[in-house]
Order: sequence, then structure tokens, then C-alpha cells
Amino acid sequence: MKAAQDRQKSYPDRRRRDLEFDLGDHVFLRVMTMRGVRRFRVSSKLSPRYVGPFEILERYVADPGHVIDYHPLVVQEDVSYTELPASIVDQKEKMLRSRTIPYVKVQWQRHTPEEATWELEEDMRRLHLQLFT
Repeated sequence: MKAAQDRQKSYPDRRRRDLEFDLGDHVFLRVMTMRGVRRFRVSSKLSPRYVGPFEILERYVADPGHVIDYHPLVVQEDVSYTELPASIVDQKEKMLRSRTIPYVKVQWQRHTPEEATWELEEDMRRLHLQLFT
């Protein structure tokens, strides 16, 4: 059985080569579709196999000596994960004609301060009350 598997594997291995891209090249990314999860366009049509084109902006050379602070993600079965807020950075109110809408700027865990987002205060109080105490 092992000999048959090795023989079958050798057929595509002979033609396989490593891909290299230069700056300015355009590439399509292959996506794995899952039932019930829509990642790229919300559509009633068929899910795309490839998304893009994306332009290569810079070359990355792997440096094993440089290790970024790594925190593993807990991923659910539908290939999603839950972002948790770390703190509230700022507050503001948006004035409409007849009412004001309060917003809070939320700093998320595992994200830089530049990636903080404005969220509705009402939603944050309902979902994450511990931030307001």
C-alpha cells in the first residue's frame, strides 16, 4: 500500500514547483467555501473560488530570528472567532436632527490602538457591561 501511495504522489511532485512573485504582480487568492459562512461578497449566487486580483506590494523574507508576540486564537467550528474588547478609549455623541446617538471608541484585545473602532454605546453596554464599571 505504501509503495502505491508513493508512486501516486510522485506524479504531481515531478511537475510541482515553488511559486515566486515579483513586486507589481497581480495574483488571485484561492478561498475555501463553507456552507453557511459568507466571507467575500454577500450574494445569492455561487460562492467564488478565487478572489482578487491583489497586487504584490512588497516581498517578505522569512526571518526565524524575529518572532512576534504570539497569542493563539480560539476558533469556532464555523471558522470564526470572537473579538473581546479591552477598554473604552473615548466617547462622543453624534447629533442628528431630532436626537443624539452616543458612541464609544473601543480598544480591542490583540489589536493596536490605531485599530480601535467607534461602536454604539447602547450595544456595548448590552454586550460588555463590565467595561462601564
